[in-house]
Amino acid sequence: MKSSSKPDIEGRFAINVIENSQNELLFLKRHTETEIGPGLWGFSAGHIEEQETPEQCSIREIREELGTDIQLNFIREFGPVIDRFYGGKFQLYLYHYACTGGTITLNREHTEYQWVNKKNYKSYRVVDG
Repeated sequence: MKSSSKPDIEGRFAINVIENSQNELLFLKRHTETEIGPGLWGFSAGHIEEQETPEQCSIREIREELGTDIQLNFIREFGPVIDRFYGGKFQLYLYHYACTGGTITLNREHTEYQWVNKKNYKSYRVVDG
């Protein structure tokens, strides 16, 4: 579905980069039955709905994918940036958070999570984008 604001943009997404106190990034493994990137690793992310701001989407996706108990401090927003993947052109908003505590409770979209050292992330098969 194309965005009404920019005809050449296929969709808009919020991507959440979450870092712990050891400077590791939170990677989520997508369920093998998901539509985008089945079985691949990636960040908490989601499509920005109509009438939703990128920030609202970021918060909604964190609650949906990681549960309501995780404790985060907002660090910074990046974007929008334009990227091409899966045959389309997309507008991306990146949100950087520090995880300060709580418990991660994955939803059905993901099967596991790992805290990944920034030097080792390239060894993971990740979702495009």
